[in-house]
Amino acid sequence: MESARVVAWSTELRRVHQRLADALVIARESVEAGGPVALALEPLTYCWAFCAALDGHHGGEDHWLFPAVRAARPDLAVVLDDLARDHRMIGHLLGELRRAMTAGAGVDELRRHLDGIEAVMTTHFRYEEKRLLAVVDQVGLSDVDTTVVFGPLG
Repeated sequence: MESARVVAWSTELRRVHQRLADALVIARESVEAGGPVALALEPLTYCWAFCAALDGHHGGEDHWLFPAVRAARPDLAVVLDDLARDHRMIGHLLGELRRAMTAGAGVDELRRHLDGIEAVMTTHFRYEEKRLLAVVDQVGLSDVDTTVVFGPLG
C-alpha cells in the first residue's frame, strides 16, 4: 500500500499540470469567444477559475510540497528556490490578467496576458517535473490530501 501512495504523488503532479494546461485552453477559448470583457463577463468565468486553480496549485506546493522536499532533500534547495520564484512571477502575471479583466480589456490584450502565462507556466511545469517527479515519490506526505498539496485540481 505504501508504494501505491508513493507512486501516486508523481502521477498526480503530472495530472494536475495537465489539468491546468487544459484549463488554460478553456480560459483562452472563453476569451476568444467573449469579445470585450465589459460585454462578456459570463465566458470569462473560466478565465477566473483558471487563475484561482493555478494560484491554489502553487500555494499548495509552496506550503506543503516544497518544505517536505526541502526536508528530505536539502541538496535541492536551489531548485526549490527557483520554482518558488517562478510561482511568484506567475502570481504576478495572474494578477495582471485579473486587473485587465476587471478593467474591461479587449480580446487582444487578454490574449497577450494568457500567452505570457502559458509560456512561463509551460517552462515551469517541465522544469518542476524534470527535477522533482522522482523526489516526490520519496517524500512523506501520505497523511495530506492531494487537493491540499496540489490545489483545487489535485
